[in-house]
Amino acid sequence: MDSTVVSQIARSKTLRRVALYSVGVAIYAVLPAALEDKHGDVNDMPGNVHAVFGLVLGWLLVFRTNSSYARWWEARKLWGALVNVSRNLAIKVADLCRADEAELNKFRIEIVAFAWSLKDHLRNESSLQAVPGFEACHDTPSHVPSYLITRMYEEFGTWKAEGSIDGDELRILDAEARQFLDICGGCERIRNTRVVRSYRTFARQCVFLFLVTFPWGMAHTFGWLTVPLTGIVAYFMMGLETVAEHVEEPFGYDEDDLDLDGLCETIGRTVQEVFDRRLDQKKAPIVSTPAADD
Repeated sequence: MDSTVVSQIARSKTLRRVALYSVGVAIYAVLPAALEDKHGDVNDMPGNVHAVFGLVLGWLLVFRTNSSYARWWEARKLWGALVNVSRNLAIKVADLCRADEAELNKFRIEIVAFAWSLKDHLRNESSLQAVPGFEACHDTPSHVPSYLITRMYEEFGTWKAEGSIDGDELRILDAEARQFLDICGGCERIRNTRVVRSYRTFARQCVFLFLVTFPWGMAHTFGWLTVPLTGIVAYFMMGLETVAEHVEEPFGYDEDDLDLDGLCETIGRTVQEVFDRRLDQKKAPIVSTPAADD
């Protein structure tokens, strides 16, 4: 095995676990190989029978993996949309709103706080006081992302009443802000609707039965080569099932889950840049250009 492959397995908790299970299955394969070597004709079932079973099981595992990866990819697209929406709303508020610096900074904190609150919410660790910028807040909402969006719309109403934005500008800001809860709802759907339990159990049972019978069917043809062959087959089959199980829940702390902390930091950094640039422009002195002489 290539040293690069070994190092990748060693660094990955998931792959290390799969490799350990595969070694256990390979050790189990020693039994039929030894009996075949000692007595012969332990099982004269043709090896191509397992080849057919393996083909059917491969289709099942591919479907299982694709279903799980589709959930992971949809979650990634939702968080990519959150990054874009946060940037768009920050740019439009900074350019369209005529509120003072304190109000703009308050809204900047709310945009960034939504991403952090959604991350915690999806990990069942939601607390308003854990969100950056709200450590001293005494409110205890049960759904922190909705609470923050409510505060944003309260800001919109105040700005409209004070003349900081007009009706057209309010509609422009609303078109961006309402996407926040759409993204939140999409993430909650992924978190709360797992792959059907019966299907997951069925796939695992099929893998177990195949690996239990595989070395007995191969020992007559391959002899002691059955041991490494069984380990390799077990690694791929159990690896597909294990990876599928991990990626179907993309919001946790596993190595295969989305880097939600990194995405939140990206949102915070880019939103900060947008507001800093706008505030610097407002503070810059207006230099008049002298009229040219006739």
